[in-house]
Amino acid sequence: MIDTTLRTEYPFTLPRGYVDQNGTVHREGVMRLATARDEISPQSDSRVRGNPAYLTVLLLERTVIALGDLPEVTGYVIENLFASDLAFLQDLYRRINQQGTTEAAVACPECSHEFAVDVSGDAPGEC
Repeated sequence: MIDTTLRTEYPFTLPRGYVDQNGTVHREGVMRLATARDEISPQSDSRVRGNPAYLTVLLLERTVIALGDLPEVTGYVIENLFASDLAFLQDLYRRINQQGTTEAAVACPECSHEFAVDVSGDAPGEC
């Protein structure tokens, strides 16, 4: 039987985590699928027109719906992520919105066994 349930939210664990003003580290979060509006609306934002790279901040601000126990995920939060966490979220966004999955096909360097690894968090890959 084929599962036809549409998955719209994807939990993740940041590699490093966002450190708030109190020093609390927030690593666990949830990203939702992007809508057409999520991708279109930021195009008219003056910050994106002035710096196209800012589009990433606005897309993630709209689609990361939870991070730790923060009351909301704002542009300020996204701007203050470590570069490795920003790259992680950009990759997750691309994976879930273009490929529909958080899994990546990999091969064991020792035995060449191929398997899937969930890249959204700390799920271990094993042979």
